[in-house]
Amino acid sequence: MEYGDEDRSDMDFPDTAERDRQFAKLMSKTKAVNDAGIKDLIAEPHRHDLSKLEQAIADKLTARGFIEVRTPIIISNAALAKMTITPDHPLYKQVFFIDDKRCLRPMLAPNLYVVMRKLRDHTDGSVKIFEIGSCFRKESKSSRHLEEFTMMNLVDLGPEGDPTECLKTYIDDVMTAAGLEYTLSREESDVYVETLDVNIGDTEVASGAVGPHILDPAHDIHEPWAGVGFGLERLLMLKEGKSSVRKTGKSITYQDGFKID
Repeated sequence: MEYGDEDRSDMDFPDTAERDRQFAKLMSKTKAVNDAGIKDLIAEPHRHDLSKLEQAIADKLTARGFIEVRTPIIISNAALAKMTITPDHPLYKQVFFIDDKRCLRPMLAPNLYVVMRKLRDHTDGSVKIFEIGSCFRKESKSSRHLEEFTMMNLVDLGPEGDPTECLKTYIDDVMTAAGLEYTLSREESDVYVETLDVNIGDTEVASGAVGPHILDPAHDIHEPWAGVGFGLERLLMLKEGKSSVRKTGKSITYQDGFKID
């Protein structure tokens, strides 16, 4: 599975000798395909697949009128508290704390709240912003989770029209840019109470929400809004049929899904 993506866990063998023979055969073939992929990458360099996905999404959103923002990875613990992420919150245990005042952001929302509030003072219309950047959570080892992952969050403050319908439009923009089919479902959330989740098969790839919301007053936000956040490595994993999200993210083990060590 480290060298390939086909699930062979249901293979059956009459004895261990035949199992070992088949393993050696499959391993040789799979590694040869992997090594050929690395040679092709060296011969014809290109941008990382994650970067290409980021660009496609950014192009789609800027055409829709969104402004791209870049905010710091290090945030204050006070900013977490404004999101109700305090010691009794389930997400609190997943936070990488730097010291008693700072941490690595587990989500983009705290900074986006600040930016959209400040931009609101410069216009009478809606404020549409998005950010693509690293977030950090202490995760259990899984083929679908990373401790450092790339989030894409967008928010439209004061949308023109029904916030939920606007949210559905923005979700479709992102999924169209990614070239993926999807379904929507409503789910309970530890932070937003209820979310509109984006699913590919049985895998959740995004959670969206609309406001006003109970978190808003702490950020001096009182208008309706629509927002959604995607995990881009998970999107890419499903798009490319990879067996693990670790093959699509920031790595010193994989490059474009090929194992380099």
